[in-house]
Amino acid sequence: MNNIPSVDLADFLSDDISKKQKFVNEIGKAYEEIGFVALKNHFLSDKLVDNLYKEIKAFFALPLATKEKYEIEGLGGQRGYTSFGKEHAKGKKEGDLKEFWHFGQEPDPNANLIEQYPPNVIIEELKDFNPTGMEAYKMLEKTGIHVLRALALYIGLDEYYFDYWASNGNSILRPIHYPPIQEEPKGAVRAGAHGDINLITLLMGASTGGLQVQRKDGEWIDAIPQEDELVINVGDMLERHTNNKLRSTIHRVINPPKEQWEKPRYSIPFFMHPRSDMKLNCLEECITEDNPKQYEDITAGDFLHQRLIEIGLIKK
Repeated sequence: MNNIPSVDLADFLSDDISKKQKFVNEIGKAYEEIGFVALKNHFLSDKLVDNLYKEIKAFFALPLATKEKYEIEGLGGQRGYTSFGKEHAKGKKEGDLKEFWHFGQEPDPNANLIEQYPPNVIIEELKDFNPTGMEAYKMLEKTGIHVLRALALYIGLDEYYFDYWASNGNSILRPIHYPPIQEEPKGAVRAGAHGDINLITLLMGASTGGLQVQRKDGEWIDAIPQEDELVINVGDMLERHTNNKLRSTIHRVINPPKEQWEKPRYSIPFFMHPRSDMKLNCLEECITEDNPKQYEDITAGDFLHQRLIEIGLIKK
């Protein structure tokens, strides 16, 4: 396999039961084998995608002093702006060559959450930035819930098992700007090799290249979807919950060849997190004689806190 498999959400939404089952089988098999798919016919319109890119490019083009007004101390980077080189991959010292913004959940009034999410940071200079970002957030969340429904069926759970936990969950939309590279990076790459923390990640912007996925045999392959496809991968929470049945695959964003250093890169991952009280205990359906229970019991909130310390966003 030299590219990631492509699946069509229209099959899952179809009234044709065999098409729906085809999608379930395809995505489940892909997530067991490589942990990544490219997905077409998601809920983001072309117009919304274009508007979102326009807004995030306008934000990252603002003067650094303006952007730094929106870097909020004490939040562990959960909302607002994070400046260049602050985050690093687990186990690496070099900061990644990127700056980014975080949009977070705006829960329904009747969400019954056990925690309070920090409010989103509002950009004064760009009136459409926040509304456009949150519209994309909701469409990516909707797409993610349908993917999780397919995975619930694949595992042998009720189709709607994840709905409660993922709706109003602690998900993050992260527009990232990888600026042009000015000089030979000293060991740093645009994003070091890492696994994602959350349930699943839905990524916009991978068609420009640079994203690589590590196969089971250790080889790195390019993950280049079609322009209208999202790349969706399993995160560590889902791998843990399924007792390693579904794979959270190590991936990275490599630096471009020298002749492309002057080009910036933008990508927009949506990290789908559940509510913090979701138990990530290994599912009975995924524990067998050949695959006994691999992990201690833990909640999503405790697991997230542990990992944010490891990647440098929260100081011990």
